[in-house]
Amino acid sequence: MEPDAALDSLLRAIADADAAAAAALLAAEPGLARVAAGKGASRQESAPHFLDGVRHHVYAGDTALHIAAAAYDEALVRRLLALGADVRACNRHGAEPLHYAADGRPSLASWDPERQAATIACLIAAGADPDAADKRGVAPLHRAVRTRSAAAVRALLEGGADPSRPNGKGSTPLMLTARTTGRSGSGQAEAKAELPAIVALLEGRGAR
Repeated sequence: MEPDAALDSLLRAIADADAAAAAALLAAEPGLARVAAGKGASRQESAPHFLDGVRHHVYAGDTALHIAAAAYDEALVRRLLALGADVRACNRHGAEPLHYAADGRPSLASWDPERQAATIACLIAAGADPDAADKRGVAPLHRAVRTRSAAAVRALLEGGADPSRPNGKGSTPLMLTARTTGRSGSGQAEAKAELPAIVALLEGRGAR
């Protein structure tokens, strides 16, 4: 199998929670744990690169660890790290696996906040920077707040994230709690239910 095709198969297996297929692919080609996608979603072409299982597009530079993080698959995260995956790998937007793990999906029945928090803790323990900023100045905590995941916010704060760090536009996590956007799903009922806990967590850490 060609490298790009093999990686694509692995990313789709991870997103679809097909543990057997992912394990078989990694057993056949352990180096896939260290390979980054050569191409991905763009303004010209996005649909073919969307992984419905994790509600994420694949971007150039994404790795299997990015998608395992988005799937909150702590066991697979550990397996990939053992095979040499780079916990600080960046895609073309500068997003690291921890950014993907921070994205909450409270409106989906499949969302598991405990698995999400465990994955975040695992990545930070492996060397992920809780304050890592992508090319827009967005840190994992900003993503956790925007997508309304109290579990992710708690895990990131416990992992050392700065509760008052501004993003590239100058907005702090606490400021983001006051903003709802359809794009992040923050206006949905399930997301709104997460908000009081998020605010309490941030204020409890002295967020400004």
